[in-house]
Amino acid sequence: MDKFFDHISHVFSTPITNPVLVFTIILTIILLSPIILRPIKVPGIIGLILFGVLFGPHGLNWLAKIDKVTLQGNGVDAIDLFSTIGLLYIMFIAGLELDMNEFKKTKNKSLLFGFLTFIIPISIGFPVCYYFLGYELLPSILIASMFATHTLVSYPIVNSYGISKNEAVAITIGGTILTDTAVLIILAIITGAAQGEINQQFWVTLGVSFALFLFIMFGVIPRIAKWFFQKIESEKTAHYIFVLAVVFFAAFLAELAGLEPIIGAFVAGLALNKLIPHSSALMNRIEFIGNAIFIPFFLISVGMIVDVSVLTKGPMALIIAGTLTLVAVTGKFLAATATKFVFKYSKNQRNLIFGLSNAHAAATLAIIMVGYDKEIIDENVLNGTIVLILITCIIASIVTENASRRIVMEGHQDDEHIETVPEREEQILIPIANLASMEPILDFATLIKSKKSPHPLNILSVVPDNEQAELNLANARKNLDNMAKYASGSETEVELLTTIDYNIASGIGRTSKELFADCLILGWPSATSFIEKIVGEKTESILNRTDANLFMCKLDKSFVSHKSIIVFVPPLAESEVGFEYWLEKVLKLAQETSLPLTCVTNNRTEGAVSEALTAANTSVPYTFENYEDWDNIYGLAAFSTVDALLVFVSSRYGEVSYRDSLDGLAKRIGRYFKNQNLLLIFPSRRENQHIDEYEDVQTAPIFRKISREIGNMFNKDK
Repeated sequence: MDKFFDHISHVFSTPITNPVLVFTIILTIILLSPIILRPIKVPGIIGLILFGVLFGPHGLNWLAKIDKVTLQGNGVDAIDLFSTIGLLYIMFIAGLELDMNEFKKTKNKSLLFGFLTFIIPISIGFPVCYYFLGYELLPSILIASMFATHTLVSYPIVNSYGISKNEAVAITIGGTILTDTAVLIILAIITGAAQGEINQQFWVTLGVSFALFLFIMFGVIPRIAKWFFQKIESEKTAHYIFVLAVVFFAAFLAELAGLEPIIGAFVAGLALNKLIPHSSALMNRIEFIGNAIFIPFFLISVGMIVDVSVLTKGPMALIIAGTLTLVAVTGKFLAATATKFVFKYSKNQRNLIFGLSNAHAAATLAIIMVGYDKEIIDENVLNGTIVLILITCIIASIVTENASRRIVMEGHQDDEHIETVPEREEQILIPIANLASMEPILDFATLIKSKKSPHPLNILSVVPDNEQAELNLANARKNLDNMAKYASGSETEVELLTTIDYNIASGIGRTSKELFADCLILGWPSATSFIEKIVGEKTESILNRTDANLFMCKLDKSFVSHKSIIVFVPPLAESEVGFEYWLEKVLKLAQETSLPLTCVTNNRTEGAVSEALTAANTSVPYTFENYEDWDNIYGLAAFSTVDALLVFVSSRYGEVSYRDSLDGLAKRIGRYFKNQNLLLIFPSRRENQHIDEYEDVQTAPIFRKISREIGNMFNKDK
């Protein structure tokens, strides 16, 4: 017994040395950090670093760089090995994801913006570091060059608001190419200079080796890659292994040329950019494996180096952190302002450029880590940079969201942002949950379905994947047969689908994608268990896993009992991708049931809805009621009548028209209007993209509620 307890105490003694337990802790950190920190707008990059600080040698001391793996007889630190791969991976993806077509469209303006956002932060940063902070020449140049970099952390916000084609966005993306390339060249010169005198031989060697390196990367590698992708077309695994080999070969080649390996990885991304489409399966594999394992390992290892106690040992560390952050934000703001005057952009476009270019993340971290490893910069700068990344990413997200919202309100969305579903191609999916409520849902689906669509209504049953899966599958098919008999009464054609999945929401999401479903029709959510509240409710999970229009129905009474349809449309609902689709369906329902329509909106949304209704040339009588206080959802009760069908338009978390008052709307209106028929609509959205590419976990509602007030301190504009 004593041996057992000794064994347990040894395994859990700090720092933990058991490689399996170390790996388990790191994977748990990667899993939980975005769930916990995302609601307060802390980017996943920073979340992983903070957990690295917490569990590292300067925190709880659970993790330390002592796990050794043996390679060719030499002891190599396992965490170091994975984090080095992650560092190279970050720079490779940075090069791979740059949109060269967008760059070509606005090449001249992008180059000018790139020059301004490069030279202005350096011009401010160098004298501040050299004269005010007292650093020597090389550290001052390196830190100043760090201010010039930016990572497009907040680009998905722009995409979700439908303004990604705006010229201000295009030139910011193009400017990234120039700034990152220029800063990496400066890094090569600084690291070379740090190892010896800068003389004529240094410049000749650097010039020749750099030219030879570029020739191999842009002249030879793309030809080999093109040949390989053509000849080995069926071997999908081989494609990924080939890309990985190119990245590390490029990193090694850069090292031979006297450059930093991260320069090689970045150039490898640029070299393969045209050969790997952004939406391809190969790109998906590259991002998935990098974002799941390698990059988080690197970020956690950065946190393990950071010593927060340095910030408490004297004012200098805090002064450095504050100064670095202030210079970084000021430099990017002045660059955006200069661009505004040169190209005569609006104030909102200026803010959009500033928001997109202000975030310092991947490239900044990569450069600073190289400088720290080469002992060019000290611990104070490393700690200050972590603070800088945290603050600039939060500012970038908030400024970009506010600027995007204002540009949308000015009516400058991309034309193709609103989704139009051709009536002849419409696909509707109805997942079965509760058989008792399925008949009215089927009736509702029959009423709103396009009569021109040749496709049947798809009725789906998802069976849990357990030891009774086969029996459950047989029962599900029997239930589906009952639904088919009911549907045949109204001569409605149905397609019966069954699928097995561990997670019901996942099964629905997968089937929706396979069918290219335009609309999902669900029953009203039932009471949730404690576990569902923690990990995310079933309805919430379905919303997160699908991008299609979603109608949630509570239809306890016959449609004959209604005298009107009242639609509650929140501000900016007209800017959602699925706006036209759901409005057309509500109109169709009103037409089929011969009921008048009342739309409760604010002034701006009333104009958009009125315009859409006029364009539809509908015979349905409609009126408008004005309501401005959309943060108080219960105030809408003043517009409802007992004999009305109430339709509430909501949106998914993080979308254009989303606001905190829409959170948990189904439960709240279900309780408040428990004796009435209700519809809750979630418009479709563009393919789900997150603000931070290193996190892909939607937050459970309980965490959102806990942290909403903290988040609101940073974002008063909502």
